[in-house]
Amino acid sequence: MAGGKLSPRQKMINLMYLVFIAMLALNMSKEVLSAFGLLNDKIAKANVASDQRNQAFIAGLAEKANEQPAKYQPLQAQAEEVNKMAVELDTYIANLKGEMMASLGENVDPTDYELQDKPDFLDTKFFAGDNLSPEGQEFVDKVNNFREGIVNVVGTSYPTIAADVNDKFKTTEETNRDGKKIDWLKYNFEGFPLIASKTKLTQMQADIKTTQNEMLSALLAGEQVKQLSMANYQAIVVPDKTAFFSGENFKGKIVLGRFDGTMNFEKVIINGREMDKPSTGQVMLDFPAGNVGEQVLKGQLQFKQGDSIVPLDFESSYAVISRPNSATISADKMNVVYRGVDNPMTISFAGISDNNVNANATGLSRVSGSKYVMRPTAGREVVINVSGKLPDGTNVGDKKTFRIKDIPAPVGAIRGETGSVRIERGGLEIATVSAILEDFDFELNLSVSGFSFRVSGQPTVKVSGTRLNDAAKAALRRAGRGETVQIFDINAKVDGSGVMVKKVAPIILELTN
Repeated sequence: MAGGKLSPRQKMINLMYLVFIAMLALNMSKEVLSAFGLLNDKIAKANVASDQRNQAFIAGLAEKANEQPAKYQPLQAQAEEVNKMAVELDTYIANLKGEMMASLGENVDPTDYELQDKPDFLDTKFFAGDNLSPEGQEFVDKVNNFREGIVNVVGTSYPTIAADVNDKFKTTEETNRDGKKIDWLKYNFEGFPLIASKTKLTQMQADIKTTQNEMLSALLAGEQVKQLSMANYQAIVVPDKTAFFSGENFKGKIVLGRFDGTMNFEKVIINGREMDKPSTGQVMLDFPAGNVGEQVLKGQLQFKQGDSIVPLDFESSYAVISRPNSATISADKMNVVYRGVDNPMTISFAGISDNNVNANATGLSRVSGSKYVMRPTAGREVVINVSGKLPDGTNVGDKKTFRIKDIPAPVGAIRGETGSVRIERGGLEIATVSAILEDFDFELNLSVSGFSFRVSGQPTVKVSGTRLNDAAKAALRRAGRGETVQIFDINAKVDGSGVMVKKVAPIILELTN
């Protein structure tokens, strides 16, 4: 519009355009100022509600710390430290906002946002030429102290909160739209209308209260997760009674119980007698067991919850038996032990823990607890001597004699079948010869190393391995349908031990084709 010679009319038109644009800009500035003011008020109202929630949270935590100090006092200390830092920075910002409004005059309506359009107050307070003023540096230091203090309390336990605090309250240089690095305080507050800076400060207060709420919630949630963790639960077997007769069915249940080592009991009553100093988290029992027979144990645990005392009744029973004077010795499989194999045994003394029981015999070794293995070799009998130490230090002993028997004779098998077997010629050629122990209490794997094969009217063929060799197959091909062939002299031994077994019973095979 400024190029070339313009007529008076054109100059007037251009001037009117400039005036029109200026009027639009002026109206837009007023609308923007009002928008900042409304946003500031909305955030301020939300801050009041947030502050009330935070203080109620702290008061509730203080009450819990009074009820269960071992559990909640450490959390209360952290919560109070966070609250102290939050209140300090929040109060400083509130005072700063009060100074900003006071600079407008005494009778200025705080909702007249169009009057809050000057940047003079903070520009004068925070900046001295190109540098920060002492007041500006103080503001930055307080923000830094709050950020670093919260991160220090958070530690590595809540990395998400630490990252959020570092982001919201960072004071490092900012990059403007031209790519130029600018000091954080200048970037955010220099040259801005007072209402815009005030809104930013109100938002900082909102961030402070949000950080405080997140931290308080995380502390309590962390404690709840820890308390509810399955690591704090124990599987507890609760029998219907604590002693059962031989031949009875065991009856009871398995439940999960949560152990809390920080729980303080107000009072513990057992069998009508109040304990002087109940321990924390559990009640230790130590009293005479009583006479032989069933005894009843009942009482009540009392703990504080809020302003009331919560009672928890319990009742159980236990059996008192006579002091044991004989050992219980039994073979897990039968009343004999077999030569050359591991015979599992259970050896214990009634009423004596396994670590106070010792058993000795040739070929006997302990696996764990009351579980032993007997591997006899020579002889026809073995004597097991058992000794135990009662809780009072008295030694007791017992012994028992077991017969030693050889492993019974196995029988030959083909395709798992024994005795007389009907089989096709082709199936026999590829079948595997094995040896099994029928109706034997032990699961022993027997390996076959060779056997003899005979077709009626033909020479016997010696075979190595578990299948027919070429000579045996040739003899088989000369046999007629319905003819019987034999597999005998089967060589077998126990896998892994080298123990040879008795003579293996033969297999009689009838050819079906």
